[in-house]
Amino acid sequence: MTDVIRVPNAKIALSTASVYPERTPDAFELAARLGYDGVEVMVGADPISQDIDVIERLSDHYGIPVLAVHAPCLLVTQRVWGRDPWAKLVKAQKAAERLGARTVVVHPPFRWQRDYARDFETGLARMRDETDVVFAVENMFPLRARGAEVVPYSPGWDVVDYDFPQVTLDLSHTAVSGSDALQMAEKLGDRLAHLHLADGVGTTNKDEHLVPGRGSQPCARVLEKLATAGYGGLIVLEINTRKASGRSERIDDLAEGLAFARLHFAASSST
Repeated sequence: MTDVIRVPNAKIALSTASVYPERTPDAFELAARLGYDGVEVMVGADPISQDIDVIERLSDHYGIPVLAVHAPCLLVTQRVWGRDPWAKLVKAQKAAERLGARTVVVHPPFRWQRDYARDFETGLARMRDETDVVFAVENMFPLRARGAEVVPYSPGWDVVDYDFPQVTLDLSHTAVSGSDALQMAEKLGDRLAHLHLADGVGTTNKDEHLVPGRGSQPCARVLEKLATAGYGGLIVLEINTRKASGRSERIDDLAEGLAFARLHFAASSST
């Protein structure tokens, strides 16, 4: 009998965070040079990442589409685009709409953002009714100190436990939390709309974002599982290249990550 080949629809994008300490324009350049399908813009401290006019020009110049926008919801970006978390999400939505991006990545609220946390699920539902943009809530991780576990997020760090219709699965965060990434992907099912491809060895409180294949996470098996299921969301390489000895090594890491994703994101079934 012949094999029936299923071709998934997912695209592979480069997170602009992956080129740090280089800047957002460098991410567009390298994504184009290496053959990525697009970029995910991490809105952060780099002023260019915050300027949608400039982002649009970069996308046009390099012929690289913006496929996702990561809202500025990290601790280090609390003042980017203002301090109101809802205003940040609205701005991220408008940016995604203008740029033609399909997804806004958002973290669960911090516990001290009480009003935002209280209304988070209902507020996201309200925004979803007003746009075609997908809001994919990302899995995070607890912090551990002196044998105690502290969860700085509300309603929690494990998005599997909540009713978010769309979710981002980050494979560096599963390493920190000690989660079973394959099991999480299985439980999420069709709710898994976005994948942050990275690796980690599970070091306490250390979010490593290693090149996939260099840590303990089942990155290859997750990709193969998603491909077999006909996954049509985004795959985004989000790695840490800050320790690269220079640009050449950084480019090698980004190329290796793309090759890993392409190698393992293939699906076939025998009939």
